[in-house]
Amino acid sequence: MSRTISPMPLWKRAFDLILASAFAVLLLPIFAGLVLWLWLTQGGPIFYVSERMKTPDTGFKLYKFRTMSTGTEDGGVSGGNKAGRITPAGRWLRATRLDEMPQLINILKGDLSFVGPRPPLRTYVDRAPELYAEVLACRPGVTGLATIAYHRHEAMLLARCTTAEETDAVYARACVPRKARLDLIYRAHRSPCYDIDLLLQTLGGMVRRKR
Repeated sequence: MSRTISPMPLWKRAFDLILASAFAVLLLPIFAGLVLWLWLTQGGPIFYVSERMKTPDTGFKLYKFRTMSTGTEDGGVSGGNKAGRITPAGRWLRATRLDEMPQLINILKGDLSFVGPRPPLRTYVDRAPELYAEVLACRPGVTGLATIAYHRHEAMLLARCTTAEETDAVYARACVPRKARLDLIYRAHRSPCYDIDLLLQTLGGMVRRKR
């Protein structure tokens, strides 16, 4: 049965538009500098574009700075089997989360919110449609409770994987249900103050990683 796009509270959309517009202006010189630096250090393409889901039925193009060498196995989540393809520039971008700066475009388009569940790949939504119907009742976000609370543990689990099949199995078995539980906790307590708190926690984590 087809589902409509998740409704978004007016306060949340207004918050996203105001903050994304301000960041777009303030960060434009940094954005341009990163584009030039990436072009000089690793060449094109500068951006990595991947399909993600904002409802169980509706996909969109998610934008990131490219952090891996180009290859034929770009689908799926990143595990230890892809570690050798991460470029030196990409390693720094991932550590600081600056690879996600282009997602300001997705926020302005309405594909993403600043705070919410991370948008899943279609393959995992197809495998667990009932679970993701609950998770994606909130508009996906750049950061969120699951990202803050589980990202490091997820990275540790996936880093041990040596094949795409193992990465997929570990992610589906261990990461998907645990992240979903955290996403549903966020959904139950969603508010302007909670969004601001999670954003500040994310920014604090970025500052600590840069140091």
